[in-house]
Amino acid sequence: MGAPLRLLRAASIASPRTAPMPAPARFPQHSLRCADDVPAVQALMAHLAAGERLERLGLIVQEHLGSGGKLMRARLCLAAAASLGAAREDAVPWAAAVELLHNATLIHDDIQDGDLLRRGQPTVWVRHGVAQAINAGDLLLMLPVVALDHLDVSGDVRWALARSLATHASSTVRGQSQELDLLKTGQLDRASYTHAVVGKTGSLFALPVEGAALIAGHTPANARALGRCFTNLGVLFQLQDDVLDLYGDKGRGHRGSDLEEGKVSALVLAHLERVPADREWLLDLLAAPRDLTAPDAVNKAIQVFRESGALGDVLAEIQALSELLVSDPQLAGNPALLLLAREVCGLAIEPIHHLLGAPR
Repeated sequence: MGAPLRLLRAASIASPRTAPMPAPARFPQHSLRCADDVPAVQALMAHLAAGERLERLGLIVQEHLGSGGKLMRARLCLAAAASLGAAREDAVPWAAAVELLHNATLIHDDIQDGDLLRRGQPTVWVRHGVAQAINAGDLLLMLPVVALDHLDVSGDVRWALARSLATHASSTVRGQSQELDLLKTGQLDRASYTHAVVGKTGSLFALPVEGAALIAGHTPANARALGRCFTNLGVLFQLQDDVLDLYGDKGRGHRGSDLEEGKVSALVLAHLERVPADREWLLDLLAAPRDLTAPDAVNKAIQVFRESGALGDVLAEIQALSELLVSDPQLAGNPALLLLAREVCGLAIEPIHHLLGAPR
């Protein structure tokens, strides 16, 4: 067993950029907004990053972990555990494991996409070079398994959690690979896009709930079923992210980074469904080198996606996914988990709420 969590709670992430933690607001234990055990999750992640002797790589990882972020998946782990009858404290190592895995994907994604900013700050590869960023991402891929050693569960449950981690991590990587290939292979259709997003993003929303269910004593089959209910949350968040890239603020300094990266977004696909004649124009825009994508081209896309109805189509899909999730019959038997699903949907929609209520 690793270092006792009661000791880790007193620790903090070793980064000069980490702001002091505010006093936790009083929310129900099964609420995503309950922050009672979030500092313990952060402390455990920092502890694992440091290893037996804090070296440069551990400091790079701690710096990244301390750069901000909502810890959405960690909070989902803790809230789901409480919703399913387990103690939030018991799920802290699982929350740390899921959040570490998520952060590994962020570091690798930033390298692949060439993103300069993450959470409004220079990305790891910009600060420390591509080679060390790859090392940091690789370390974060390994640490979730180490985090499982801090769980007070049976060997069977620990194995089920390890298998769940490996399964969903594999799906995430496969989804990322498929997304990168959408433009190259010309798969500009909704089915290919959704398949990639379910793997890349949906898996990391199913994983927190599946693990929380295992910790709460559910069978592996039932845990997987409950986790699958939250897969569409990942799709919803990706659609929201696609919209924010052109009609909001993703913390990357300017609008249109997805277009610059040549990323096939839901907006691109929705526009092509309505205006197939624009296929050549959009393909040329996406294929252009990042530094040659003019602001005027991005502004044109912002305008035409709105005028064609593509923006409205994606917003309608977001609404439909939200309604589908909160009406899932699998959640009907657990009112607390259903309330959690509604809460997460609300948080997903919040950054684009002004668009949902505006004329399209």
